[in-house]
Amino acid sequence: MLELYTAGTHNGIRANIALAESGLSYTVHKLNLSAGDQRQPDYLEVNPAGRIPALVDPQGPGGATRISQSGAIMIYAANKSGKMWPSSDAGKIAALQWLMFACTDAAPWSGVYNQAMNMMPEKVDANIEYCKQRLLRWFGEADAQLGKTEYLAGEISLADYAAYPVINQRKALVEEAGMKNLLRWWSKVGNRAGVQKGMSEST
Repeated sequence: MLELYTAGTHNGIRANIALAESGLSYTVHKLNLSAGDQRQPDYLEVNPAGRIPALVDPQGPGGATRISQSGAIMIYAANKSGKMWPSSDAGKIAALQWLMFACTDAAPWSGVYNQAMNMMPEKVDANIEYCKQRLLRWFGEADAQLGKTEYLAGEISLADYAAYPVINQRKALVEEAGMKNLLRWWSKVGNRAGVQKGMSEST
């Protein structure tokens, strides 16, 4: 059985959603990051970098396999289960593109926006607004795509599960910007049983 080590961050949630949607058997170990669970010796044996998420597959290729990085965990789960990929090669390429969009564009700028509002020693309105507009730029790209397709890669895929936690956290911004396509997508993806299960297990 797969073992997922996670927490209620974008990275942790998206990996959890992918496993819930994959149909694979897994158990969840929820870490308390504020308490420093990720720096404990037992967890450092799982992921020496001391970050979440991490996945352990006792029956991986060639034996026990340990994987970190949420995008890599999602791809691993998709390949192992045979699910979460679009049916066509073109769709798979699109899914990879939008998966990277979620992991390297939307999620990091959401994090920077949060830091500008809540964590920086000096909260400068101009800096907060800059981060907000950068984040809305990425959301706008997704909204434009969803004006042409039902899901980011055409069919439902791991790309949607990767983007959902970011959009869910920033739904108020999406509503403020009037991104109707993204809101329609948010509602449809969020109503999936696997998405709800993954969200509840991580948060």
